[in-house]
Amino acid sequence: MSAATLHALRCRPTYLAPAGWLGLQAAALWPHGAWMWARVQDGSDTPLGLAALALLLMLLAARAATLRITPHTGWLGAGVALTLAANAALWVAPPLACALLAALALAAALLAWLPADAPRAPLAGLALLALPWIASLQYYGGYPLRVITAQASAWLLQAAGFAAERSGAAMMVEGRLVIVDAPCSGVQMAWLAWFCACAAAALCRQRDAPFLRRLPWVGAIVLAGNVLRNSLLVALEARPQGLAPALHEGIGLMVLALVCAGVIAVMSQGAQREARV
Repeated sequence: MSAATLHALRCRPTYLAPAGWLGLQAAALWPHGAWMWARVQDGSDTPLGLAALALLLMLLAARAATLRITPHTGWLGAGVALTLAANAALWVAPPLACALLAALALAAALLAWLPADAPRAPLAGLALLALPWIASLQYYGGYPLRVITAQASAWLLQAAGFAAERSGAAMMVEGRLVIVDAPCSGVQMAWLAWFCACAAAALCRQRDAPFLRRLPWVGAIVLAGNVLRNSLLVALEARPQGLAPALHEGIGLMVLALVCAGVIAVMSQGAQREARV
């Protein structure tokens, strides 16, 4: 820890104020946190959001000494208003919609304490990723994504010389029916890619404007990676001998790692260019 940081910690006893305010706001939103925890505990959703929450808390702890002495009143007011809206919505709205308002409330309160020149969008993104989204995204968006993936994979396999065509969310490849199931929709890959984007930008302290400009690349990388993964797996599954489960998992993990590495590279290079400017 540098001498400047130690001096700031000694001379700024008010740096605890943001933690106190955020703690009070979290306490006011406890019904939403209890619902999120129960959703993860009973197996209704995956616990991926805990990784986003843990990283967000670690970033806040690491940068506690840099937080503002007095909050930005606009963001603070937005946080209070969203907190009231989130709790009032419990009577009329689905729990996930209420939890979304709660996450926005905490994000607004956090942004109120950040320095004026600090990046905000990546931290707000991590707050939203902490929600238990995966099951709902799979339910509402999984089938359309599977259809898109199947169609793009059919075109790719046709270009490679395979007899392939799509039928719904399934494919006929060399006379064999191969179903593009829920794990191949790319929902979890997309979540991990967005997490890597927010994490890389937050750790590199990338400004909001370049971060937002590069977000469309995340979607493009995910789509390309998911189509590549599905095409490889379908081509191998269509063989007479099929594909061993271990190899199936290995190929999926390899492509996922390439996607995450590509997202981190895009975000990190952007941050480096901004720093040089």
